[in-house]
Amino acid sequence: MAIEFAKNSQNLFLSARNLENLEQTKNLCKNINDKINIYTKILDVKNEVDCKNWIDEIEKALAVDLVIANAGISAGTALGAEEYEQVKNIFDTNLYGVLNILHPIIPYMQARKSGQIAIISSLASFVALPSCPSYSASKSAVRIYGEALYNLLYADNIGVNIICPGYIKTPMTAVNNFKMPFLLEVADASKIIVKNIEQNKFIIIFPKRLFLAIKILNFLPLKIKNFILRKLPKKPKLTK
Repeated sequence: MAIEFAKNSQNLFLSARNLENLEQTKNLCKNINDKINIYTKILDVKNEVDCKNWIDEIEKALAVDLVIANAGISAGTALGAEEYEQVKNIFDTNLYGVLNILHPIIPYMQARKSGQIAIISSLASFVALPSCPSYSASKSAVRIYGEALYNLLYADNIGVNIICPGYIKTPMTAVNNFKMPFLLEVADASKIIVKNIEQNKFIIIFPKRLFLAIKILNFLPLKIKNFILRKLPKKPKLTK
């Protein structure tokens, strides 16, 4: 996504926990557009204070046009029920990691009466997956929160985009030892996301065929739906 946005942006602010990956991304963006200004920050989105300080630091120099809340980790129940430590870590990252980025920036955008917020949810937010309860629930929470923000911030001329992708070929999905339907390459998924964000589309859902399958599943009688859900493959548990 950073590479896609680098093509037509003047300034790009990138944060991550891994310095090596962050620098590699920065270099790839510079190869696309050598005139772009890229600012990087090692940041744990679970840290509320650090997130706010970073947003405040950016806003002192430049007005943020678009913020993308892309915090997300996943784990499942392959070795048994989720432990509390895993549940907390997933919610702290997937839900509060998003809130920690959004809440410091919203007042600035409201004061300007302009801005755009993009929240990365998941197709897993539309179905309560017993194979990864915390991931499914946390992504559902940010999706619903984003839908509420859309109407809350409408009068302030702030756009809200909610992105619900399916399986994307990343290190997070690489640990899955089962076939993932309609698995997308990162570059293809990024193009879809960026194109729809630039069009300021409210709900961005892909791939459509997988979403259709989920909709059909949710329309089935509850006993049949639950039977199918119990047969789904398990995701690996979170490892330290």
